[in-house]
Amino acid sequence: MSRLLLLLGTKKGAFLLESDEARRDWALRGPFCETWPLNHVVADPATGTIWGAGGNEWFGPAVWKSTDLGRSWTHSSRGLAYPEGEEPVKTAWSLAVADGALYAGVQPAGLFRSTDSGESWEHVRGLRDHPSRPDWQPGGAGLILHGILPHPEDRAQMWVAISSVGVFHTADGGRSWAPRNRGIRCDYNPEDQRYPEYGQCVHGLTMAAGRSGRLYQQNHCGMYRSDDGGRSWQSIEQGLPSSFGFPVAAHPHDPDTLFLLPLNGDSLGRFMPDAKAAVWRTRDGGRSWQALRNGLPQEGCYFGVLRQALAVDGMAGTGVYFGTSSGELYGSADEGESWRCLARHLPPILSVETLRVPG
Repeated sequence: MSRLLLLLGTKKGAFLLESDEARRDWALRGPFCETWPLNHVVADPATGTIWGAGGNEWFGPAVWKSTDLGRSWTHSSRGLAYPEGEEPVKTAWSLAVADGALYAGVQPAGLFRSTDSGESWEHVRGLRDHPSRPDWQPGGAGLILHGILPHPEDRAQMWVAISSVGVFHTADGGRSWAPRNRGIRCDYNPEDQRYPEYGQCVHGLTMAAGRSGRLYQQNHCGMYRSDDGGRSWQSIEQGLPSSFGFPVAAHPHDPDTLFLLPLNGDSLGRFMPDAKAAVWRTRDGGRSWQALRNGLPQEGCYFGVLRQALAVDGMAGTGVYFGTSSGELYGSADEGESWRCLARHLPPILSVETLRVPG
């Protein structure tokens, strides 16, 4: 019988929750990583190694690592820096495992790669060498590379998400990059500049199961789907309570099923619409949406859910999990049909990921 770990990045270190396949009872461990701010905690399912991306302007950037399921941790920042004279790296924001390498997105926006399990890092220079780089503008949290989406079969391809710049794609292992934002609107731009080549504020980016050409994106200005690897996007926000939100998670087996948590708007508090919590699900690629509320608070609910704080597992029944800005973790073991609170009183939760461990 396998075990399931939920990996939480918070403002005060990493936390792990563990359960069996039934996912009824959970044991909480943490905080780890000396309570550093950790923006993203991920794992390599092939080895069980866990990494945490974090730091801030005081600590500097670093990536933490555990090879024993969280019992002990080390960290390294060797090579996680821009050349002298450039604005220094403040923190590591996102992680992704791909083809034996580990990738880190940082602030200010850039991409780094490690081929020795996070012990040392090299800058993937092609992205910041893009001609548009002088025009990149920071979003509300800064100029951050918060999304890394490797192609599951072609090691040369990858998509990244940068706020407030947009989606970029490489087909040659990072040597060159192209913006992939056609069809994404910028409501905050003048009327004649609503659909620029870049400059969109992407919030969340995910790939559909078994269809590498299908991407879903939660943007500052709407919800979108692409069926051609991001070359073009179409709006799928009709039926949602808001065009604004952060996290999005694709079903692990069904390319037409998607989960997200809309917020009430960028200038209205950024909390649950009508102060009633709901996870929204589509079963048809975004043509229609259903609000899933059973077990979630329906009165006085003013928390937010950040861009990396929603995850799914690959177990029977497909578990769905999200963490809140007020430190609660909610989980469903039936694709969102019913929910319960798995943990309370944690620090603000910045990321949620899952790891299935063989028994």
